[in-house]
Amino acid sequence: MLCKYQRTLKTFFHHRRFISASGKNKDEIGVKITVCGGTFQRDDWTNISPKILSYLGRNLHIQPYHPLSFIRQNIVSFLYKKFVGRTGNPIFSVYDNLSPVVSVEQNFDSLITPATHPSRDKSDCYYINHKYLLRGHTTAHQSELINMGLNNFLVVGDVYRRDEIDTSHYPVFHQADAVRICTQEEVFRRVPNGEALQVFEKSGMRTEDKQQEHTLEATKLMETELKSTLLCLAQSLLGQGLVHRWVATTFPFTHPSWELEVLHKDKWVELLGCGIMEHAILHKAGAGDRIGWAFGVGLERMAMIIYDIPDIRLFWSTDSGFLCQFNNKTANDVIKYKAVSMYPQCINDISFWLPEDRLYSPNDFYDLVRSIAGDIVEQISLVDEFVHPKTQRTSHCYKLVYRHMEKTLTQEEVNVMHRLIEQAVDKELHGIVR
Repeated sequence: MLCKYQRTLKTFFHHRRFISASGKNKDEIGVKITVCGGTFQRDDWTNISPKILSYLGRNLHIQPYHPLSFIRQNIVSFLYKKFVGRTGNPIFSVYDNLSPVVSVEQNFDSLITPATHPSRDKSDCYYINHKYLLRGHTTAHQSELINMGLNNFLVVGDVYRRDEIDTSHYPVFHQADAVRICTQEEVFRRVPNGEALQVFEKSGMRTEDKQQEHTLEATKLMETELKSTLLCLAQSLLGQGLVHRWVATTFPFTHPSWELEVLHKDKWVELLGCGIMEHAILHKAGAGDRIGWAFGVGLERMAMIIYDIPDIRLFWSTDSGFLCQFNNKTANDVIKYKAVSMYPQCINDISFWLPEDRLYSPNDFYDLVRSIAGDIVEQISLVDEFVHPKTQRTSHCYKLVYRHMEKTLTQEEVNVMHRLIEQAVDKELHGIVR
């Protein structure tokens, strides 16, 4: 949920962005596409590729003996033990097999994401058409589950986002997204003279510490429970000795909001995002008489830290050298990944003039490379941007790092792949290779 969404905001505010994805082939508009058993009409918003469609149904987070499944199991186990009802049974319900196909209403509107927010861009999302897309976060199911009457739940699943290419980013990743909403009685149950306190105030003001609808007392109690819960969760997964800090941040669907960062290998690493749910979301979902908190954690991020996995592509590997290290293990076992290979890199550059007949995003190029080279490309970086002083046409130069995870690539093999990418830049993106 929140952790990956935050990077979209950072990208928007700190880097130059292009507005939209490349145009669609006119011959494809109107043609039907089948996704997860449903049939949809293509339109000029469709930008989902066969490569991305190939990931649907893999469900790594529920595969036996997969490291992402171990992380899911541990989060579920923690919440089951942490939150129990009066009868001793867990009060959190878990949903880990919901369809990744969601509506624009679910992914954005239900979470009061502004119409102009960059996370809606075609350059950031995989759209099936203008009404449906592959969810960009498991938060997309939040409002519908609250509307069903659920107060405490966890959603785990695969999410899809057009992104850069390196060892820690992938177009498909997995999230665990939790929501807890409370009545006034539940908020103040353990507070002396709690019956004299209120969750809501009529003439409140929005500040950096609270929303206009909430009292400061209610917000601080929910914040304390939220942060205590997440610190205990992090300690249960990473160990009691972890060094941590809370960083105030912003998200479209929580306020106030925070990131939990942990010190890992002498660097601060964002572990998860969280906050007090925007009251407008609860009100719209039929829970306007309650206050809630939510958090989201990326399973890959957590697993890479816990198991010392250096490359996010490894989670999708079917190589026995990777999978056998987790076979017949349990979620409670201490496992440290041992590299099965250190094959050399091959590095090629590509420069091309950007298309003039359509809007362009670097993510268009990243998707193009993925569709041709798959996971053989370890990293892509934009190393130069040049604007011709006379024509004002823009050129990009990208460095592509090729490395196979299971064998040594020869430069000749890489050159063949690279030529295919150059040809596709001309044909698919309408760029001109220099």
